[in-house]
Amino acid sequence: MIAAQDLLGWVQLYFWPFLRISALFIISPVFSANSVPVRVRVMLAIMIAVLLAPFLQVPVAVDLVSPAGLLLASREIAIGLLFGFLVQMVFAAVVVAGETLAMSMGLGFAMSVDPQNGVQVPVVSQFNSLLATLLFLAIDGHLLVVAALARSFTLLPVEATSLDPRFFLSVFELGGTIFATALLLALPAVTAVLVTNIAFGVITRAAPQLNIFAVGFPVTITVGLVFMMLSLPGFLSKLERVLFAVIDRGLAIF
Repeated sequence: MIAAQDLLGWVQLYFWPFLRISALFIISPVFSANSVPVRVRVMLAIMIAVLLAPFLQVPVAVDLVSPAGLLLASREIAIGLLFGFLVQMVFAAVVVAGETLAMSMGLGFAMSVDPQNGVQVPVVSQFNSLLATLLFLAIDGHLLVVAALARSFTLLPVEATSLDPRFFLSVFELGGTIFATALLLALPAVTAVLVTNIAFGVITRAAPQLNIFAVGFPVTITVGLVFMMLSLPGFLSKLERVLFAVIDRGLAIF
């Protein structure tokens, strides 16, 4: 007959890793998409937890409703959420870059539903988001994220201790760096559109009778689309470097 204490310890061997992994799937790109059913995320988290549990050092059985159990549960959930949040910020930076470009080239009114987050974004942001998703899958980013989370159990083992406040500060600082990258991603096309608008401003001063809206609107859109196409190789290479850097920096923060 199995004692209740032994059964509780055996269940918690898989329960604590499951909390961290499932928290990652709640917010991480691709895994958190509306097209991925919740049951699939839960089953995937269970399978990964079962595979990882034998290699982890899990503390002795802790009462789940005790202060120590609640602290440990909140700690595991926070680690999973923060790591997924870091990767999600890269996709948010891509959306911000698309919104900045769409507003400058006159496509801010063209909205569509982002399949990743289920919210309305400009078509340029949706295009960038789809590119980021395809690149993320092409470089096996989903596997790298899971592998990085598995390594986090070595750097931050399962234990009933509070997280260092500097951990959260490092995450926020990295977030600022990621959003600064959003400007760099959209900078070539935005600069071209800005120069085009300045040129039309000069033309308007020289020939006030010219209908600048009828002429400038299609030209601005064309210039923006052309420079988006020309800067696409650099956009993808820089986005790939940012994705790898975020995963590496995330482990360094851990």
